[in-house]
Amino acid sequence: MAKGRLHVVGFGPGGKDDMTFRAARVIENADVVTGYTTYINLLRPIFPDKVYKATGMMKEVERCRMAIEDAVSGKDVAMVSSGDSGIYGMAGIIYQLADEMGADIEIDTVPGITAASSAASILGAPLMHDLVIVSLSDLMTPLDLIMDRVGKAAEGDFITCIYNPKSKTRTEYLGMARDILLKHRSPETPVGIVRNAGREDQSSKVTTLGGLDPADVDMFCIVIVGNSQTYVSNGRMITPRGYRIQGGERFDHRDSETRGHREAQHGDHNIGAQRPHLAGAPVLHREEVHPHLRRLRLRGQPGVLRRGGG
Repeated sequence: MAKGRLHVVGFGPGGKDDMTFRAARVIENADVVTGYTTYINLLRPIFPDKVYKATGMMKEVERCRMAIEDAVSGKDVAMVSSGDSGIYGMAGIIYQLADEMGADIEIDTVPGITAASSAASILGAPLMHDLVIVSLSDLMTPLDLIMDRVGKAAEGDFITCIYNPKSKTRTEYLGMARDILLKHRSPETPVGIVRNAGREDQSSKVTTLGGLDPADVDMFCIVIVGNSQTYVSNGRMITPRGYRIQGGERFDHRDSETRGHREAQHGDHNIGAQRPHLAGAPVLHREEVHPHLRRLRLRGQPGVLRRGGG
């Protein structure tokens, strides 16, 4: 008997337009597609001829075991999750359970567009700098630990993406998180709310941290809280990456005193002490961004090509 295969598939927000070619191909070729009932209902119109197996909420381990057993029997199985299967999805449970069961099968993970990326594309460009993703669901994580993580994100001035902000029983947690963030961030900090990102009844709203009302949010929403640099222009949230726009000033809403204090706190002025091999090296300034080569110019030095990402 041929060895069975189990693909842990993230199919994105829900529509075929936002599904990767790889995810669509794996689902189309699978003998069985297994997942949460709501996700299966999203896939049926796209892949009407597939064999589906579904379980309800709180049955994650049961459906993962079912998928593994089908793969052990020699079937090609797609275990589906919305968003990315490796971000709050089924990938971790599948690997853990397969080890526990001693399942002799091939497992691979198929990535998808996660909710943070999908929601951000609707709001504008809010995720252009360092960010954290925090789930407010306390089914797997103690509430005090969740709120401690929210506090650390606020202290670090991270853009904060909030998954699972509310449910029928968790009505107060978003307000708690907002109050913690307000200890470190201005009430005018932009906040974006996206409901059912990438689906037919998609909706969005941009507000402020001080004006964030948990009544405007439900379990189908993603909440993105900007950092201290995020601003709103023409209804879009924009978080500057720090580049100087040619012919203009660098986007930086902090004054020089605040910026110098923050850099001193993080040691940016003490490069030689932290990295001796760079002692005496010229300080790098983002003065020019080449649209293709991402060229960063050293002040007073010849251009230096940076080959990495943004």
